[in-house]
Amino acid sequence: MLRTKTSLSTWNQERSMKWLVLLGLVAFSECIVKIPLRRVKTMRKTLSGKNMLNNFLKEDPYRLSQISFRGSNLTIHPLRNIRDIFYVGNITIGTPPQEFQVIFDTGSSDLWVPSIDCNSTSCATHVRFRHLQSSTFRPTNKTFRIIYGSGRMNGVIAYDTVRIGDLVSTDQPFGLSVEEYGFAHKRFDGILGLNYWNLSWSKAMPIFDKLKNEGAISEPVFAFYLSKDKREGSVVMFGGVDHRYYKGELKWVPLIQAVDWSVHVDRITMNREVIACSEGCAALVDTGSSNIQGPGRLIDNIQRIIGATPRGSKYYVSCSAVNILPSIIFTINGVNYPVPPRAYILKDSRGHCYTTFKEKRVRRSTESWVLGEVFLRLYFSVFDRGNDRIGLARAV
Repeated sequence: MLRTKTSLSTWNQERSMKWLVLLGLVAFSECIVKIPLRRVKTMRKTLSGKNMLNNFLKEDPYRLSQISFRGSNLTIHPLRNIRDIFYVGNITIGTPPQEFQVIFDTGSSDLWVPSIDCNSTSCATHVRFRHLQSSTFRPTNKTFRIIYGSGRMNGVIAYDTVRIGDLVSTDQPFGLSVEEYGFAHKRFDGILGLNYWNLSWSKAMPIFDKLKNEGAISEPVFAFYLSKDKREGSVVMFGGVDHRYYKGELKWVPLIQAVDWSVHVDRITMNREVIACSEGCAALVDTGSSNIQGPGRLIDNIQRIIGATPRGSKYYVSCSAVNILPSIIFTINGVNYPVPPRAYILKDSRGHCYTTFKEKRVRRSTESWVLGEVFLRLYFSVFDRGNDRIGLARAV
């Protein structure tokens, strides 16, 4: 049947509109890195998007080089909150990929998982890497060991393909543990260090450095949002910052030295009285620690102020004390960061309430602290390797 002039014109307009919509969808899809999201407990779940860091240029008091997130690809990788003690995310190693649950840790620099050759009790309770099943595996004879606050491992360096969501690092050096102590029944297989290269026990290039050097991430930053009391919802993001995870503006704090994620703290107060860090001190911002740690005598004084009593390895308080105890305030670069009792007091499996202040067992001549997940659940954190600084803002 022949079309009239009017109907043909209408048909051409409709076809043009369809092409415009299609071309628009294609153009839009090219701007976004798509990562499948799987709601399966033991499988990798990833999500990506594209966002710009609002107010970034406004908050730059140190006149350091500016970061633009215009056109950057932002990779957002999900983490799971394990009983407010640690956060884990899935990565894969090898070809075909083998999946592992790891802690993304700003307090250390090495990536390692258990080897199939490890017979320690700790290894037996975790997923172990089967190197013979990976076609991209490359072994070495280089050995190393790492000592953590809660355990240690002995291992060997190897190379293989490592994936964090859509980020892929080929021929990535990593550790394979052959002996582990202190990690039995912990709900993670290994650790992915995000600290500076100079702190690597294995002296192998950390995965973030390799991704940065190879241009796999558009901006040399990563950030954490750690959920409160929820298993799901926490994320680590690479290559940019999604402003939806925090309120207000980021406050930037320069690192003491470009060697680790430590910042200068002006003072620590409770009830408007200085209780620690009276002459200034250092604090490591550590996503791998669940507590707020400090010198033993100062931690003991805090426990005394809040009326905590020791029982085993923990200090306990009445659960009703959450409503009346004071906040502990960390003043960093002139900005107050209060940590209220609902944040520094947690419940154990029996419903008893304990404090999250812990002695830092490190011999140093200067006073130093660790701001772990207790602090970071309250404050969204940006780790800026390009400018050697940390950004903090109230988490949503």
